[in-house]
Amino acid sequence: MARGDGQLSHDLLPGEKGPQDACGVFGVWAPGEDVAKLTYYGLYALQHRGQESAGIATSDGRSILVYKDMGLVSQVFNERSLASLRGHLAVGHCRYSTTGGSTWENAQPTLGGHAESTVALAHNGNLTNSAELRELMAERAADGYGSSGSEVLRGNTTDTALVTALLADDPDRSLEAAALDILPKLHGAFCFVFMDETTLYAARDPQGFRPLVLGRLERGWVVASETAALDIVGASLIREIEPGEMVAIDEDGLRSQRFAEAKPSGCVFEYVYLARPDTTINGRGVHEARVEMGRILAREHPVEADMVMPTPESGTPAAIGYAQESGIPYGQGLVKNSYVGRTFIAPSQTIRQLGIRLKLNPLREVIKGKRLVVVDDTIVRGNTQRAVVRMLREAGAAEVHLRISAPPVKWPCFFGIDFPTRAELIATGAAVEEIATSIGADSLGYISEEGMVSATHQPKANLCTACFTGSYPVELPDVSRLGKNLFETLPIDLGSGDVDVDGVSFGVRGGAEDALTRP
Repeated sequence: MARGDGQLSHDLLPGEKGPQDACGVFGVWAPGEDVAKLTYYGLYALQHRGQESAGIATSDGRSILVYKDMGLVSQVFNERSLASLRGHLAVGHCRYSTTGGSTWENAQPTLGGHAESTVALAHNGNLTNSAELRELMAERAADGYGSSGSEVLRGNTTDTALVTALLADDPDRSLEAAALDILPKLHGAFCFVFMDETTLYAARDPQGFRPLVLGRLERGWVVASETAALDIVGASLIREIEPGEMVAIDEDGLRSQRFAEAKPSGCVFEYVYLARPDTTINGRGVHEARVEMGRILAREHPVEADMVMPTPESGTPAAIGYAQESGIPYGQGLVKNSYVGRTFIAPSQTIRQLGIRLKLNPLREVIKGKRLVVVDDTIVRGNTQRAVVRMLREAGAAEVHLRISAPPVKWPCFFGIDFPTRAELIATGAAVEEIATSIGADSLGYISEEGMVSATHQPKANLCTACFTGSYPVELPDVSRLGKNLFETLPIDLGSGDVDVDGVSFGVRGGAEDALTRP
């Protein structure tokens, strides 16, 4: 099996880094089911949320085994590796790195533990007080608490490893008690799916930045980042995990506890771009929300044209809505190569100059002589749209009018989306007309913030729009204590190499497999 390297890219242009998805998490408690395969297919449905690494941890009630590696879900796992993951409960993860680099050491689920219990944890989101948590972990280690950092000792530089260490550093308290103590101390975005040998847990931050849903199987329960992952494993949607809620699932059933007051501020970008179109968030279908954004965009920025077309595929639902509202015929002006998601060989200079044609190619007979409305979801740096406009003009388009189903992105996200720096965002300090000129479009129109929000059918007060407005729903620490590579630049010495803590061995290993077994 080919080994992944974590260098996956779905960018339309080499070096054109767009908004990167948050991670995907999945958990299942289902005696009698093949939980490893259920988790595999759940992660497969969530692959769009992270393409750098993937992992699954399972428990048979006595021990936890985790298998993880760099690459796509289909690259990391095969029949043999899944067959080795036996048990009745599992957690899984597909990663895009928002804290800590894209390395094997940072793949999830993360492990921690002591002689009494083990914890495996998967995380979607991004904590904003990681520096504070790392200081707390060091203090607890100095006071003699058990794990002394667990995976942090092995080079893990993620906020997830910090939480895992804090959950598993005291043999005198249960995982549930530790979670109820630690969760209120966390700031920022987190959807956790975690487990010990017998119980599956799920928890969501008080703002509910990222989606997390609960589903029912005939013989068990499922938690997942999106409803699409429930669909693929045949689970029925029960409800969303509420902001500030932790649920526990074991042989006694499901129980819920609240660790913080709910202050809903869900990420509006889930509706615009991040979530799969066949997912439902807070009762609103994502596809229909995007179609409605297109309808509103047509009302806010009408133009005389011959055809409405999307930038495949993220712009498709909004383009459908724009066509419906405007009465302008919908057409497919660009063909996307569905198999180009990764560049194995660096292109030659000649091919690099062709750039976007590696992934998109125009239908000249459809485009020639037409006035086009091109609909996309977001403009980040503008390089992709600039290349698309140039390609359409070369194919004979008479006019190119660009319409965007999100407002201008002007601010960084600290809650699980990895945007370029503010200086790299084309909308920073530039008027719409200037951006249109830079891209080469005849006109440019962004949906209004009010229009975008209304399409979600959610109260504006319950949504985070910080990347468009710069108004963050939680207080942020000093910039020196934020950042994806915070712990690569601010290391802490907690030891290194193989460590034996209270009878549980954490060995440094370079492969995909790692296990913790109770004595």
